[in-house]
Amino acid sequence: QVQLVESGGGLVHPGGSLRLSCAASGSFDSINVMGWYRQAPGKQRELAAIITVGGDTNYADAVKGRFTISRDNARNTVSLQMNSLKPEDAAMYYCNADARLLSWVRTTKNYWGQGTQVTVSS
Repeated sequence: QVQLVESGGGLVHPGGSLRLSCAASGSFDSINVMGWYRQAPGKQRELAAIITVGGDTNYADAVKGRFTISRDNARNTVSLQMNSLKPEDAAMYYCNADARLLSWVRTTKNYWGQGTQVTVSS
C-alpha cells in the first residue's frame, strides 16, 4: 500500500507562483510514474503533469511552459512548480502514483492523494 501526503496548496493572485509537493510512503517495491491531476468544480479530472522514474515528463497543453514537474526517487517525492498562474488553473490538485507493490508481481496499482486546493483569484 502507498500513502500520498500533499502540501503546498493555497490562494495566489493571477501571475503568481505556487509549489506543490507530494511524498509517498508505505510498502511498495517501486513507483514508475508519479504525477499531478487536477479537477475544477463541475469538470472531469484531468492530467496536469506526470513524470517517470527515468525523468521523462508529459504536460497538459494548458500548462506547458508554466508548470514544471520533478521528482526525487530517493525520497519518493514529486513536486509541481506552478508559475504564471491563471484563474483557469484553480482546481483541486491530486497527487498520483503508479506503484509496483511486490517485486515479483509486474502489475501496478494506482494511488491518489487527498488533494490540495489551489485557488487563483484577484
